Amino acid sequence: MRKFWTGATAAGAVLALGACGGGNGDNGAVDSNGDGDNGGMIGEGQTLSVWIMEGTNPDSTDFFDDVADAFKEETGADLDVQMVPWASGKEKFATAIAGGTTPDVAEVGTTWTPEFADAGALVDLTDRVEADGLSDDLVEGLAEAGTLDGELYGMPWYAGVRSIVYNIEIFDEAGVEPPENWQEIEDAVATLKESNSDITPFPIPGSSEFSLYPWVWGNGGDIAAQEGEEWVSTINSPEAVEGIKFFTDLALEHDSSNTAAATWDEADVLAAFSQGDVAMAIQGSWTPPRIVEDAPDMEGNVGAFPIPAKDGGIAPSFLGGSHLGIFEGTENEDLAWEFVKLMTTGEFAQQWGEDSNYFPGQVSLLEDMQANADDLTEVFITQMVDGGASTPVSPQWGAIQGQQVTPTMVQAILSGKADAQSAADTAAETMNDTFGG
Repeated sequence: MRKFWTGATAAGAVLALGACGGGNGDNGAVDSNGDGDNGGMIGEGQTLSVWIMEGTNPDSTDFFDDVADAFKEETGADLDVQMVPWASGKEKFATAIAGGTTPDVAEVGTTWTPEFADAGALVDLTDRVEADGLSDDLVEGLAEAGTLDGELYGMPWYAGVRSIVYNIEIFDEAGVEPPENWQEIEDAVATLKESNSDITPFPIPGSSEFSLYPWVWGNGGDIAAQEGEEWVSTINSPEAVEGIKFFTDLALEHDSSNTAAATWDEADVLAAFSQGDVAMAIQGSWTPPRIVEDAPDMEGNVGAFPIPAKDGGIAPSFLGGSHLGIFEGTENEDLAWEFVKLMTTGEFAQQWGEDSNYFPGQVSLLEDMQANADDLTEVFITQMVDGGASTPVSPQWGAIQGQQVTPTMVQAILSGKADAQSAADTAAETMNDTFGG
């Protein structure tokens, strides 16, 4: 399987900060006796500040009440947990890093971790992970996403991945089996359209970059490649363009989509699928419960299969999720690490995954989940283990995403303003200008 490094999406302002926060790596939590003999709990009388991104787990209030009780019993310390909306999270982190007001520990999106680490804002966790025997039990893709220059700055916490969900009833009525290669996808689209002209066989969303990348990667292409210390776009390579063309041609040549989908994002696709108007769609591992919640009559009617590579096998799909990071400047580094371990290993890591419909960052917990998984969950676990991929680990990748380079490329093709090669050439030029900047 091809491996890709996770790209950073932090704002450029963060990058300019350099090593910040003024933390000292030897500043562990004091013992409760205050005499240095560690005779009491390491966190007695202390409070650990924690930022968690809001909305991932709808039941987080009760969850963190239980975590706080367990943490207090284990360390003697209290928790101050602040929920931070994803939409404003990057700006809040950038401001805190610039002003030296970061929390002790925070949830950090996998595409943010390398940039925060490059800015000197995160503590290197490598030695702690190795000392506690956790190195070999980290999900590989999540560990890679939290690594910069060979050092681990983000402790894997949870992740999700995209595969293809399908409407079992629509597939059965058309006599279609889940496709296993690109030709079978084209054949399935034709059969589904012939069976029921009122449904959309496979919408092609123009505003979802993560719906495109599996077709680039599944044909042996890349988004960008590192040459020495520089990144160069390869989105216009023959392999990448063939994948882009296949994806967009499903709409343009095979009538798999509809006109409106040219501007859809994943939420729009999810809504259409939940209404029963779509036969199959690229969706995240966290969405099946949401589908049933929004449309109870869909219960038992949602299937899934891995995104196929061109000639069979599993195409890489973006592995997204979160790490827990300890911020430089904390006076509670040892205490912070105890919290990170409590959250990312054992029962609390497992419970978080179950409550939020994401997968844990420990191999052992993932294997336990896989052993007891239903058919639907098993598909997404297989996609994650065998086809988890990441975007470029360049400090400029966030700016490229902010410029909407990939969605602009796809929409230009779907609207007929450019063919796949010329649109990809334009995207590559824009990427390279930003990489060079």
